Amino acid sequence: MEKSASIVSLKMLKDKSVLISTAYLAPVDYYFVLNNASEVIVEQYEYYEKQSYRNRCKILSANGVIDLSVPVEKTGKMLIRDIRISEHDNWQANHWRAIESAYNSSAFFEYYSDDLRPFYEKKWSFLWDFNFEIQQKMMELFEIEKDITLTDGYLSQYENRTDYRNLIHPKKESLQHSKPYYQVFEQKFGFSSNLSCIDLLFNMGPESQLLLGIS
Repeated sequence: MEKSASIVSLKMLKDKSVLISTAYLAPVDYYFVLNNASEVIVEQYEYYEKQSYRNRCKILSANGVIDLSVPVEKTGKMLIRDIRISEHDNWQANHWRAIESAYNSSAFFEYYSDDLRPFYEKKWSFLWDFNFEIQQKMMELFEIEKDITLTDGYLSQYENRTDYRNLIHPKKESLQHSKPYYQVFEQKFGFSSNLSCIDLLFNMGPESQLLLGIS
């Protein structure tokens, strides 16, 4: 696993403008940055990148950490906004089955499951739309009050902005130093850091706000 940039703290994010990518059920790092930056800009004109959080997330199951990947149609060099979700895999049912199996015994699964299940029942054509809508729902559930700005062109120059588009990545270490929280299978595997935001939500519920720096 690659080393990430230095640990990110609340102090470092204060009064900062940050640039992030779209992401599928993004990791805890992502929402920590999103919540605590003064301005959040989501890049919508970058080229799609494989094996990133743009179409995958990590959850902790009875068999350990597993990846859930949204299948996309074969791509060349395409903008992230134009990436279509593949119709050739029953991914929605498979993802929800995996999520339910992993978290149905967690303290808050029953409380929040009805908010997230509809995302696995509605048909989605574009990855961008799916990610954006589920991000808005997660912000609502975490009670993150933040206006999101979308780029109107690719930002290769990011003066006065901190670029997290490729710092928050499955192959890089966690960016932040949040304290471990209770996880369903922690006794079996130990604490697993920087899993999908739903791991934090289902295990900690309203107390998630403490780890995300929400006052």
